[in-house]
Amino acid sequence: MSAAQLFTHTQQERLHRPVLVLNSSFEPINVCAARRALVLVLKGVAAAEEHSAGHVHSARASIKVPSVIRLLEYRRIPHQTRALSRKNILMRDRFTCQYCGRPHASHELTFDHVVPRSRGGRTTWDNVVTACSDCNLLKGSRLPRESGMYPRLRPQQPSTHLLQENGRAFPPNYLHQSWRDFLYWDSELDPA
Repeated sequence: MSAAQLFTHTQQERLHRPVLVLNSSFEPINVCAARRALVLVLKGVAAAEEHSAGHVHSARASIKVPSVIRLLEYRRIPHQTRALSRKNILMRDRFTCQYCGRPHASHELTFDHVVPRSRGGRTTWDNVVTACSDCNLLKGSRLPRESGMYPRLRPQQPSTHLLQENGRAFPPNYLHQSWRDFLYWDSELDPA
């Protein structure tokens, strides 16, 4: 790879980094790619609050890549229900197998239908739990009373508050250190 190709590859990588988006009131509302964040800043819609290491270069300018941006005008965000997604189920169950109770890395966990789909079970909040591969295989397509394996917590749709609380315990892998000041206001401050 030539020096020019390496430079272009590094710049492209910087443009795909995640950036935390804050409302004008400083409440977190989204995550976007650095490319989108730079467009918002250059259009005057947002201001950079924190920067990550590195710059992107154009023919006439060198611009620091933001890690946190704040919208300059308040955007009303409608109330959202939490989607039934892999991330949200992992957060609800705190990255723990609901049968053996051991915590695992996200890539080591599978999902189990408490009432198996082969028995008419549906993919809903109250029928899906996290399970390690060993427990999932052991339970198989049996009902809890047949296998003697019951989830430790009753599966149910989590509140936004519960997901936020559990998310504080398990920050995402891409979390930039500068985001902590904007995401965890109710956590204890580090002593100076």
